[in-house]
Amino acid sequence: KPLPHSHLEEIIPYQAGKPIEELAREKGLKTISKLASNENPLGPSRKCIKAIEKNLSNLNRYPDMNGYDLKEKLSNHHKIPPEKIILGSGSEGVMTYIAKAFLGVGDEVLTSSNSFIGFYIIAKTSGANLKLISPTESNQFDMETIEQSITPKTKIIYLANPNNPTGTIITKNEIEKLLEKCPSNILIIMDEAYFEYAEDYEEYPNSLNYDYPNIITLRTFSKAYGLASLRVGYGIASPDIVTTLAKVKPPFEPNLLGQVAACEALKDKEHIKKGIIENKTEYERLFKYLVDKKLSPIPSFTNFVTFYTKSAENSDWLFNQLLDQGVIIRKLGANNMHDFIRISIGTKKEMDHFYESFDKISDEFQKKMRG
Repeated sequence: KPLPHSHLEEIIPYQAGKPIEELAREKGLKTISKLASNENPLGPSRKCIKAIEKNLSNLNRYPDMNGYDLKEKLSNHHKIPPEKIILGSGSEGVMTYIAKAFLGVGDEVLTSSNSFIGFYIIAKTSGANLKLISPTESNQFDMETIEQSITPKTKIIYLANPNNPTGTIITKNEIEKLLEKCPSNILIIMDEAYFEYAEDYEEYPNSLNYDYPNIITLRTFSKAYGLASLRVGYGIASPDIVTTLAKVKPPFEPNLLGQVAACEALKDKEHIKKGIIENKTEYERLFKYLVDKKLSPIPSFTNFVTFYTKSAENSDWLFNQLLDQGVIIRKLGANNMHDFIRISIGTKKEMDHFYESFDKISDEFQKKMRG
């Protein structure tokens, strides 16, 4: 039989949060709250939906391979030249282009051990070696150790900021220290999928403010813009890096509906603002609830909160108990955080469903935490 690359044997495929339809079939439930995939519970802007409807009759046509309109909108939005923008099928699409263009067998990728599992998989498929640095006691990226761990083999440093699944950030001071010390031949990936939720915090660094030729910033329309199913993301980097990535990018990504919807999403600033405000309100309510339950939630700059369960067994028990009541949360075993659970922030109604469901099993769960 045909044999794949040997380095693929150890890779476990990415596991997404359980779909609503699947749980409905399994449990026969009618009320389901999916709080597992960090999606925007408000959904997309009405302007996006109208743009999609308008273009449904064009599904027989290929999309603009160069994404001219979307690049122009992004250029105006960020006040950067279009030549610095590469579009992709989600920000993971751009990660894949980076791996194809910059990584090979034996190359070294440096990042934290409690970060985005999707990037780990992409890096490993290229045959690169992942050097994972343990987080600090407060679940932050240990930037000092990452800086000290750079070797001549290091090709890429991956920094998710804010980080998934912890919700923590790397501060301006920490980023600036790394940029001062990092050799210019190492590509620094700044994955800012949750940028819109964190940008107003004073200590949060917008990587576009740092003009270094070895930085690529990744952004997405999947989170705050509510277009997860359309898979639209982009990278911002020097024209040289963008030109290199274009050589390995498959044609016609993102798709037509994704491109037109993303253009409209950028225009609807009120929709984004509403989503950020509602997320902050529900975040504060969720964080207080978890503190009251003595579950040690990690302060988050995103649309999700991760908390401590003490053991993998407790995580499994809680996941299954809530699943039986129609609440889908996320276990973090794939991130090697077996003793943590992540909850995405939903609508008020969805969060009420979570609180009601958790309250029913709270006493028993507290006994498990003590025992």
